[in-house]
Amino acid sequence: MNISKDKDPSQIGPLKLAYLGDSVYEMIIRTTLMDTGERSVKKMNKDAHELVNATAQAEVARILVPLLNDEEKSVFKRGRNAKSNSVSKHSNIQDYRVATGLEAVFGYWYLTDQMERALSLFYFACMELKLEEVTRLKEKEAASKKTSKKSQ
Repeated sequence: MNISKDKDPSQIGPLKLAYLGDSVYEMIIRTTLMDTGERSVKKMNKDAHELVNATAQAEVARILVPLLNDEEKSVFKRGRNAKSNSVSKHSNIQDYRVATGLEAVFGYWYLTDQMERALSLFYFACMELKLEEVTRLKEKEAASKKTSKKSQ
């Protein structure tokens, strides 16, 4: 089965959406951490592991789910309710399922070319959770956009 951006995401299984969304989510975290200043790869990797796990993702999901539109909520529920043969060793089953739902939404956003929405909601959740590194980057990005608009 070829999965491309041309395929209707509703025709893709929720665990496959979550599989893709997991990598999209981690890419967002890792690129954000790279943009937060000069730090060692070891430190960035440690921070990434603290942010990319079922418990942390479940916290982000609890903020984002009320902001999702009906289609996104449907994708989230499909991911959350999907039966997986694996479970996290470091979190409870509820957090694992909520995180799977969140990953499915990130996979959906990627396949439907809605990465701007994904980033916007992700940064909002980070600000709500006071994830300092990510919040600092978002503020820096907003200031840079203001500066570039003024110079135009």
